[in-house]
Amino acid sequence: MSAQCVMVLGTTSGAGKSWLTTALCRYYARQGLKVAPFKAQNMSNNARVVGPHAPPLCGSLPPEGANSPWGGPAANWPSGGGEIGSAQYFQALAARAIPDVRMNPLLLKPERDTHSQVVLMGQVDEVLSAMPWRGRSASVWPVIAQALDALREENDVVVIEGAGSPAEINLSGSDIVNMRVARHAQAACLLVTDIDRGGAFAHLYGTWALLPEAERALIKGYVLNKFRGDATLLAPAPQMLQDLTGVPTVATLPMWWQHGLPEEDGVFDDRSITSGAVTLTVAVIAYPRISNLDEFQPLKNIPGVRLQWVRSPSELAGLAATDWIILPGSKHTSGDLAWLRQQGLDGAIARHAGQGGAVLGVCGGLQMLGEALIDPHGIDGNAPGLGLLPLVTVFEADKTVCHTQTCFDAGICGPWGTLAGVSVAGYEIHHGQTQQHPAMAHSGDVARPVLPGGLGWQNGAGNVLGLYLHGLLEDPAALQALFGSHLRGPVPTLDRVFDGLADYIGHHFAPGVLAGLIA
Repeated sequence: MSAQCVMVLGTTSGAGKSWLTTALCRYYARQGLKVAPFKAQNMSNNARVVGPHAPPLCGSLPPEGANSPWGGPAANWPSGGGEIGSAQYFQALAARAIPDVRMNPLLLKPERDTHSQVVLMGQVDEVLSAMPWRGRSASVWPVIAQALDALREENDVVVIEGAGSPAEINLSGSDIVNMRVARHAQAACLLVTDIDRGGAFAHLYGTWALLPEAERALIKGYVLNKFRGDATLLAPAPQMLQDLTGVPTVATLPMWWQHGLPEEDGVFDDRSITSGAVTLTVAVIAYPRISNLDEFQPLKNIPGVRLQWVRSPSELAGLAATDWIILPGSKHTSGDLAWLRQQGLDGAIARHAGQGGAVLGVCGGLQMLGEALIDPHGIDGNAPGLGLLPLVTVFEADKTVCHTQTCFDAGICGPWGTLAGVSVAGYEIHHGQTQQHPAMAHSGDVARPVLPGGLGWQNGAGNVLGLYLHGLLEDPAALQALFGSHLRGPVPTLDRVFDGLADYIGHHFAPGVLAGLIA
């Protein structure tokens, strides 16, 4: 077997590459084909855990009584694993494939503006992390090519996602993610642009014009994404562009705010909030190095719940005591904690907690809620915490990356009391290990453990909860427990989202184009 390859390129970041790749994965999988996604290099702090023998995901709906949002019993998950970008994880689910480190062999996780942690084939590589950016390509390209070739041998179709723009000519000499991959796979390429930004035809033409002739020949169609209005008004531009380049415009995709796919990077748009009366606001602190923000996507699909991204105290001023504040994960906990204090958000969060308001910290957010961050290995940095939980975090050289199945203690209380006795599944990605602050425990200030193994604590009042478990708000059992009164039907599933994406492109692409790409 040697797969046909379809590649989605973009004129810019944010043009729509990730969601279109996801849609194509499900579209081809529904044709009875064996499909896998691939992105040579992803830069994102949104990552998922995959195992050496990954769980039986296959994109199906969870079986009766299962807790895994990914479609298989969580008890079958492996205990260890590696990291890939969240976008490729969801693309694998859309393809009804088992997520695999080969689908995203190189993951860059930004820690500062000029430094990223480098994850190669699922594992942190300290040598590559210390290497100059342009010097990495020669070292990693053989690994990338081998991963792609292996996927091609095992599948009928590989849907490849590019990064940024293929016309970044300052980077072409060290390219390992765009046209070098396209040439290696001889992929049929789609070039997508965000027409809502303006200048779409110039972006398409300019991108095509900057490519060498051999690479231009791989471009099989243009896609106009996020169009609002009457598509007939685009004429005669698509034909003029085809006359100039020989490449047809094969799809005009209308603007679609509520497709339901988790965002790869960037916060969600308030224009996509739930319809109807808002009965609960969930305010997520959007610090600069926020990570794994995609795990909050399910909240957008729950009637009556508004997901709000917050960067200033004024945005928290209108919260009711029943509303939530979430401190999400962070790729640089001490740095984001310093930023939070600079904005004055520490005081606003403390006031909300002091009034009995719900505060949830996830991973890095849990670490911030404690008394102190201690960093003996230079991993993240020392810092005083927010002091809302009597805990202390020590950063360790080794990184915890694993799937986790666990059960909430029967004693959990407060806004989270409905989770008592609920079995949940998720994943861990963290350097720090957190425990009760000894001196505070001696004085009687003790955090209540709510998950075994140091995975979760709450304060004595019950309104502040800290967890190392990512994915709680994706777990159907947890969603039902926390938001059952909001739901008018079953918990929304990603599988329905993937089918909706496939239906959408099947309707809006010109007849025969999608089949022709793999002919």
